[in-house]
Amino acid sequence: MTAATTAQGRARTAPEPRHPQADAPSEAPAHVPALDGIRGVAVASVLAFHGGLPWATGGFLGVDAFFVLSGYLITALLLAEWTRSGGRIDLAAFWGRRVRRLLPALLLMVTAVAIGARALLPPEEVRLLRGDGMAALFYVANWRMTFRGGDYFAQTAAPSPLEHTWSLGIEEQFYLVWPLVLWAVLYPGRPGRTSMRALARGRVRAHLCWLVVVCGVGAVASTAALAVTYSAEDPGRAYYGTDTRGAAILIGAALAALLALRSQGHTELRGESAAPVSPRSVTPGWRRVGLGGLAAAAAVAALWTSTHVSGTDEVLYHGGMASFALAVAVVIAHVVLVPSGLSARLLSVPPLPALGRISYGVYLWHWPVFIAANADRTGLTGLTLFTVRCLLAVGIAYLSYVLVERPIQLRVRSRRPVFAATGAGVALAAGAAVLVVTTTVPPLPARPADASVVAAVDRFLEGDGDAEDGATNDRRNNPFRMTTKPPRSRPKPPLHHRRPGQPVVVDVFGDSIAWTLVNYLPSHPDLDVRDRTLMGCGVSRTAPFRYFGRLYPGLMPTCRDWPRIWRAAIARDNPDVAFILVGRWETMDRVLDGRWTHIGDPEFDAHLQSELDLAIRVAGARGAHVLLATEPYNRRGEQLDGSLYPEDEPQRVTDWNQLLRSVASRHPNVTVIGFGERVSPAGRFTWTAGGYQVRSDGLHLTPSGVQGWIAPWLLPQLIGAVPK
Repeated sequence: MTAATTAQGRARTAPEPRHPQADAPSEAPAHVPALDGIRGVAVASVLAFHGGLPWATGGFLGVDAFFVLSGYLITALLLAEWTRSGGRIDLAAFWGRRVRRLLPALLLMVTAVAIGARALLPPEEVRLLRGDGMAALFYVANWRMTFRGGDYFAQTAAPSPLEHTWSLGIEEQFYLVWPLVLWAVLYPGRPGRTSMRALARGRVRAHLCWLVVVCGVGAVASTAALAVTYSAEDPGRAYYGTDTRGAAILIGAALAALLALRSQGHTELRGESAAPVSPRSVTPGWRRVGLGGLAAAAAVAALWTSTHVSGTDEVLYHGGMASFALAVAVVIAHVVLVPSGLSARLLSVPPLPALGRISYGVYLWHWPVFIAANADRTGLTGLTLFTVRCLLAVGIAYLSYVLVERPIQLRVRSRRPVFAATGAGVALAAGAAVLVVTTTVPPLPARPADASVVAAVDRFLEGDGDAEDGATNDRRNNPFRMTTKPPRSRPKPPLHHRRPGQPVVVDVFGDSIAWTLVNYLPSHPDLDVRDRTLMGCGVSRTAPFRYFGRLYPGLMPTCRDWPRIWRAAIARDNPDVAFILVGRWETMDRVLDGRWTHIGDPEFDAHLQSELDLAIRVAGARGAHVLLATEPYNRRGEQLDGSLYPEDEPQRVTDWNQLLRSVASRHPNVTVIGFGERVSPAGRFTWTAGGYQVRSDGLHLTPSGVQGWIAPWLLPQLIGAVPK
């Protein structure tokens, strides 16, 4: 979304001459304040959507409104130049104006994000910003998002602070290609050799008719591509693609061509040369009333859509987005043709035009601000958090507009080669800034020396001091994978007592949290720890369930079949200790016996107790001692309004840990260890514990946290679980 503000962003435009000469310089169409108002409504709807306001479920369609505006305004600008210059479009000058209008503010935002990310984001996410920043600056962010995969409306990981630049990519690609298409369609012969009066005798109307056809065919093709490409399982390709989202821009372009065609008819009747559409060309009377009624219906339809649909509604991808764009185009036509009408007056009410004039900057800054000023850092939620975020975004956008954007726009235009060189230099400087910031993040330390951790554990076992003293703050950098290969050693009979010289065999069961624990643990000569985790699986086998705001209709086969997989691992490994770390999946909203429920409901609690009993029986079937780990408090992410997702509610984790202890008390071979208390010593979620960052994403463990804080506490308990 760029707001396409060059075309309408000027507060005043000189009146057009009634008989422009063929070599007259191109001018922007007359400024229409109501178009700024449309921008204001559009950016406000995007803010409301990203702020999680419950009535703005379709607020993301504000981006489509910007697409329509951009298509209309840019095409109107180019047609104005074409008619005034005798069939000539200065492509280099047009692209230069686009760069000067859009790049400085984008460069400022990307650089600020790159610098701020070092203080606010984990190093792994900062490194990902390198590609995001370069994609944003070269206006291909939408294709980066497409190839990276993912669902825009159901984030399953921390979103990039630059994710919103996908729409800028689509618009800038349009700015690059569309003038060439116009030139090909409108070219009447050798530019400069055909007078405007000759054009007015017939060629102009023919060319404009062809342009309308091209826009219409392109919009239909793009709408069809969106419908064909859409997949509920992976909607990213359909949502981010330039080809699939081009309909709105082309509808705006078609509107500009239609209004220019209508204006051409009026100028022919008056014997004038072609000129951009003006309000004077509207026939008063019943036609004006009819257009007003149509615009009112279109506005109501657009507002209803913005407040009642969601990004997962398939109807949007089967003509819904195109219909919304058509409704916006009708409103634009009405405010342009009838500037004294009700639509124009409503859209000109302050502060909508003022917000619209800085809408490009507001859009640029709002998403990084929303991510930085989250509930975790501010302690705010709901409308209070939304208000603070909006004030920050609008304030920064205003400063950018006053201090960066407007001064550059008002600067005297230099020669084209100098400007082109300046633009290239700015782009290179932008890329250099992002690369410097994202590549100077300290590298991950190498694997720590196991000897220091072993010595610390030995001192802890012998009572010679706190094991933390000898722990290292380094971390291992292991690839994220699930271990499925059997151990190299042969299975041993169950060990009820430690044998001299034999390590304690520990099978670790659980999900990805348990995976990070077992794979980041340092080795110890008295332990043989084996990874038997199943990614994305707890012990509850009910479905559907909701995770991170997304509905999952069923379970993965491994999650349904975990008892058999666990039994096979126990039979193969014959472990001395079975360590179980589950609970994340048990705190989610799930369907049981046909109704949605969650922990704390007596029926669901009974189901969880049954599944835990089964897990203990399976894990201890060969005589292993079972260690049940309590669940730490989590904060995987925030909802758009700053509130926690249900599975991250502290009370649910507390209820789970109480249920865990209750079930464990019925089994003599089970010990509950306070893993959750170790990771969350404050009795609530924290990123750090004992001076170490223990959580990487609000859920999983960090290598440094495991090795420096958890291992010195956990390894002695694993070794001591089997008596000598």
